[in-house]
Amino acid sequence: MIATVLLQAAGGGMGYQQLIMFGLIAIVFYFFMIRPQVKKQKDQKKYVEELKKGDKIITTAGIHGKIYEVADTTFLIEVEGGTRIRFDKSAVSLDASKALNTPVATK
Repeated sequence: MIATVLLQAAGGGMGYQQLIMFGLIAIVFYFFMIRPQVKKQKDQKKYVEELKKGDKIITTAGIHGKIYEVADTTFLIEVEGGTRIRFDKSAVSLDASKALNTPVATK
């Protein structure tokens, strides 16, 4: 009878271990998945807000152009041949546009 009570008492600690492991998984998930995504969204929003007329951009669809007009939620983009296309501000590709506008370092 004493052996049965001792075995049952030893099994009670598993609940805390599982709770601690679940907490650690949640923390790892936050730091590796959620936090970087939120940071990238903030960077994208800040970059789009700073764009002005004359800046060269690339859209997420791969269209290259120069900003001709800035509205509240859209850009009017001038592409090759003088054609103008209106795009939503969220269609600007942050990574591709930054690479397009950074000057190339020459040695």
